[in-house]
Amino acid sequence: MDLRELSDEVEAVSAHYAERHGIDRTDEWFVLKLGEEVGELTQAFLARSGQARRKGRTDDEMEQGFRDEVADVLAQVLLVARHFDVPLDDAVRDKWSKWHPDRMATGS
Repeated sequence: MDLRELSDEVEAVSAHYAERHGIDRTDEWFVLKLGEEVGELTQAFLARSGQARRKGRTDDEMEQGFRDEVADVLAQVLLVARHFDVPLDDAVRDKWSKWHPDRMATGS
């Protein structure tokens, strides 16, 4: 699945969820939801690394929770990019590719 297909799939799920639960996906919602998901990823990381309560979860449950939160963050980034018409592949390429060691000028 490429980035566009993944974005389409995430959008369909998010739009359906919002409709079912009466959520108005405003500009603010997209950005604040990303912040919420990053917070949940941080919480999962802290628990997984022994720096927060396990809440009775097994190692496998902790690992799955962490993986789930990484997926949620990525999904929300895709939604933010889509909502604000950011061509994510181009934006990442423009921002990051110039720093690739094979493309940097000698001495940089």
